[in-house]
Amino acid sequence: MLRIATWNINSVRLRIDMVCRFLGDEKPDVLCLQEIKCRNGEFPEKAFKQAGYKHMHVVGQKGWHGVAIVSKLKLEPIEAPALCPKDEARVAAAKVAGIEVHNLYVPAGADVPDPEANPKFAHKLTVLDRMKSAYKKRRGSAPMVLVGDLNVAPGEFDVWSHKQLLNVVSHTPAETERLNAAREAGGFVDLARLHKPDPEKVFTWWSYRSPDWTKNNRGRRLDHIWASADLAPHSQGDLFQIHAPCRSWERPSDHVPVVAGLKL
Repeated sequence: MLRIATWNINSVRLRIDMVCRFLGDEKPDVLCLQEIKCRNGEFPEKAFKQAGYKHMHVVGQKGWHGVAIVSKLKLEPIEAPALCPKDEARVAAAKVAGIEVHNLYVPAGADVPDPEANPKFAHKLTVLDRMKSAYKKRRGSAPMVLVGDLNVAPGEFDVWSHKQLLNVVSHTPAETERLNAAREAGGFVDLARLHKPDPEKVFTWWSYRSPDWTKNNRGRRLDHIWASADLAPHSQGDLFQIHAPCRSWERPSDHVPVVAGLKL
């Protein structure tokens, strides 16, 4: 069994105690983090080692980006696809237990869903287009799990209101069509929807702007775990979990962890 978790932690140093609490409670074999907000040398290696995660692949950067893969099992860093034209630290890839694990942090895209008026939205669409091209080329090359904060809620039931969010960044047709095209081109299966089919509403993110996220539950599913077609049948439905209670922990991330289990 291989259990893989993904979590946009929104500063790993600020929330390292929270991360270690989650690791102690849930004990995934592999944890993929996004938005670590630190350079490689600033990553809290000691805390992860003390938690039992001695193997790490960190792609850090000063500022707002950065991704990392930590593992109980030995991991081998591999070349990640060049998805970001700005050379931001948004992709890390490693081989664990014979499986390629790709950890992605797709740009949020700011607030205006117009690539001509908003360069950040144009950047996001470019990254999504590059995802399609890169994973089409890699399709069938190896058993693969793609995880991360993809910053797109692709389906009608991945947002609290499909109608009200159609022109809101993260759920616009320009984004959802591109993300679905990338998934299909790479031959991936969306494990959330494999185990929690429509019309069940599934969320992994709740805005900080909400005074009480539990009361209105205006969430979006921005965090994803995809498996290549050969691995998807090994995904265990009872082990797929979205850890929503983490959103109520003290000083939380606005994202919560998602965990999938593969019976190998």
